[in-house]
Amino acid sequence: MPSATLTSKGQITVPKGIRDALRLRPGDRLAFRIRDDGTVFVEAETVDVRSLRGLLKPAVQGVTVESMNETIRRTRSRR
Repeated sequence: MPSATLTSKGQITVPKGIRDALRLRPGDRLAFRIRDDGTVFVEAETVDVRSLRGLLKPAVQGVTVESMNETIRRTRSRR
């Protein structure tokens, strides 16, 4: 099992096998989660922005030229 040594500044070097398994790159963030039984989970927190594509729907749908022209015609006819 991989291990690391804590420095006097509270830092560790994540072993290469763990970095590879979590696909970590310089600048990535790690999340530490502690369970009630004392078990600690380490998870890669960085998300590739490309993986979020299509997750959110646009708030406003596009408008066609025909729809704009119809709205203009209706607005003019009210005058």
